[in-house]
Amino acid sequence: MTQDARDQKHASSDQSHPGQQGAVPPDTDPPENAEQSAVSDHEDLATAFLRETEVVEEAVEDGKKIRRRGIYLLPNLFTTSALFSGFFAVVAGINGEFTSAAVAIFIAMVLDGLDGRVARMTNTQSEFGAEYDSLADMISFGMAPALVAFTWILQDIGKTGWVVAFLYVACAALRLARFNVQIGSVDKKWFIGLPSPSAAALVAASVWTFHSFDADAFGFKLLMLVVVAAAGVLMVSNIRYYSFKEFDVRKPVPFVVLLAIVLAFVMISVEPSVMLLLLFGAYVASGPVLAVMRKAKPKN
Repeated sequence: MTQDARDQKHASSDQSHPGQQGAVPPDTDPPENAEQSAVSDHEDLATAFLRETEVVEEAVEDGKKIRRRGIYLLPNLFTTSALFSGFFAVVAGINGEFTSAAVAIFIAMVLDGLDGRVARMTNTQSEFGAEYDSLADMISFGMAPALVAFTWILQDIGKTGWVVAFLYVACAALRLARFNVQIGSVDKKWFIGLPSPSAAALVAASVWTFHSFDADAFGFKLLMLVVVAAAGVLMVSNIRYYSFKEFDVRKPVPFVVLLAIVLAFVMISVEPSVMLLLLFGAYVASGPVLAVMRKAKPKN
C-alpha cells in the first residue's frame, strides 16, 4: 500500500470515529453558548412584543409635531378605577346587591370627574386618555345603570323593560360619540344634552332610593320605566345644561358658599339616597325648565 493510500485510510478512519482524539464534532454550540442564545431569543421576542403593543401617538409640543411613545399613568389610573367601579356595579346588580351597585356608579362618577382635571393640572392630556375615558364612560354610565335598573325592576315589565334599558344604552353611546366630535366647537359653559354621568346618577339614585324603601309596586315599575327612558332621551337632545366648567376653585368666594357646601354635606349624610335623587333630579329638570323659559321670554 502506498503512502498516499495509507494517509487516506487514516483520514477516513478519524471521520468515522468522532470520539477519538482529533475528531471534529458536528457544528453545535457548547451548553453555555446555547443557554445564552436561548435567553437572547427570548429577549428579542419580548422586545418585539413590547414594540408591537406600544402606544405611539402624534402630538404637538412647542409648535412641533412629535411621535410620543407610551401613556401617562396618573390620569389613566383614575380612568381605570372608574371603569372598575362601573364593572363592579354590573356584577353587584346581577348578584342583587342594588345599594352597592348604586354607590359604585356614584364612585365612578367622582373618579371620572377627577381624571380630566388631574390630566390638565399635570399637563398629561393625550388622545389615548380621551378615548380611554370615553370607553370607560360607556361602561360606567351607559351599561351599568341600564343593567342595574333592569335586573332590579325593569325585567318584571317584560319586553318593554329590556327595550327601554337598551334605549338608554344606545342613547348613552350616541351622547358620548357626539360629545367627542363636538369638543372644541361648542361653548364650554354648556353641555348639549344631558351629560351621561348625570343621567347615570339619576338612574342610580332612583334605584338606591326605591330599593331602600322596598318600592316594588307596579306604579314604581312604571316610574322607573319613565325615569330610564327620559334620561336616555335627554342625553341625545339639544337641550343645554350648565357645565360648571367656569367655576374656578382657586378664586376666592363668599363665605356663604362654603357654608352652603357644609349644609349640603350634612343633608346628604342624613339620607344619602333621597338627597342625591333630589339633587340630580333638580339638575336633570333644569335643562327643560330653562329651555321653556328662554322660549317664553319675549324678544326685544
